[in-house]
Amino acid sequence: MGSGKSTIARTLHQASGALALDSDLCIAYNENLSITEIFAQKGESYFRELEMQFCTFVAQNFQHTIIATGGGMPMFCNVKAMGKVFYLHLEFETILQRLSAEEIAQRPLFQDKDSAFKLFNQRLKIYQDSAHHCINANQSVQNITQEILSLL
Repeated sequence: MGSGKSTIARTLHQASGALALDSDLCIAYNENLSITEIFAQKGESYFRELEMQFCTFVAQNFQHTIIATGGGMPMFCNVKAMGKVFYLHLEFETILQRLSAEEIAQRPLFQDKDSAFKLFNQRLKIYQDSAHHCINANQSVQNITQEILSLL
């Protein structure tokens, strides 16, 4: 959450011309609800099922596509099935500094900062294990984009 996945996906698209998809935006569009509304109205397990369906669909139907996944997707899906995975790593405190109050309000699992920190620590090893490459996301968008492009 808040590591810059969507921003980096956009800049990778601009630099490479490859199709870019944001899993949260695709899911929200298909459901005609925001992610916050999906969590509130249908629950987290329903949302996770939608993420699994997205991951399976992309793995079976897309190549040479940039995917910005939701923060929990590696916890519930084999993201490596979609292709080469880059983990944008930031320290929790840096994420907090980057997010505005409005952005935090839009993230259902970030409502309680202590719980979000615990979740961050629980996910850290899985993020690392789910990635082909771990990228230091505490640098400019241009540097991150160039680093990823050099690894493709």
